[in-house]
Amino acid sequence: MEKTLVLLKPCTLQRGLVGEVISRFEKRGLRLAGMKMMQLTDEILNEHYAHLREKPFFQILKDSMMSTPVIACCLEGIDAVNTVRAMSGATNGRNAVPGTIRGDYCMSNQQNIVHTSDSLENAAIELARFFKPEELFDYTPSNLHYLYALDEL
Repeated sequence: MEKTLVLLKPCTLQRGLVGEVISRFEKRGLRLAGMKMMQLTDEILNEHYAHLREKPFFQILKDSMMSTPVIACCLEGIDAVNTVRAMSGATNGRNAVPGTIRGDYCMSNQQNIVHTSDSLENAAIELARFFKPEELFDYTPSNLHYLYALDEL
């Protein structure tokens, strides 16, 4: 099973969408392996968004991500990275297809509800950035055999 990071951004908390977004992932069949509320710092954001450091919106992005706490989630499932990305929709909410999280809940490129890992490799790096090993939990959901066929497990 793959693990992936989802950050529920400050706009999600401010708009009261936390439960709705988490519920959508759970209803799809993804297992919540870890979750915590945290206040992001300049240091962690410089590391997390290092690839955007030269962009003109970098400081605006950091300020936005520090405006309230975020909720960091570790979701697990078969092909979790791609599933979460598909469910989230295009980064720019105006371009996201209705039925996706961003397509249903946002109109912004930056205030776009969630950050999601874009690859299995980055998921591992990002999960280590936001979670200590003891903050991630391994358990078998009682409905596992109703989520996947036996030959998928």
